[in-house]
Amino acid sequence: MKAGIFFTGTGPILLLTSYDSLTDNKLVDKLSAKGIKKFIAYEVDEDIVKKRYGTQFDIVMGDLHQTDDLRVLDYDGHRVFNNFSLNEIKVPVYHEG
Repeated sequence: MKAGIFFTGTGPILLLTSYDSLTDNKLVDKLSAKGIKKFIAYEVDEDIVKKRYGTQFDIVMGDLHQTDDLRVLDYDGHRVFNNFSLNEIKVPVYHEG
């Protein structure tokens, strides 16, 4: 599982995905179908995400109504941005659809 902070037109969201890359074509297609056609994404360590989100992480991972390949862990941009140090995020990837 990969975790990524996606900066979109409405602000950052935290996603979990089983795709190998935050720019995998199938992931990009799913995001595009949800109206996210342009983004800057930063991978974050899954263990850090588990630690920061605790029970919420477990609930989202256990939600049978979501698919395994894409799960939204947090869509509160202010909280997402403040939950991670800039030193904890990796090199950005860019997508412009």
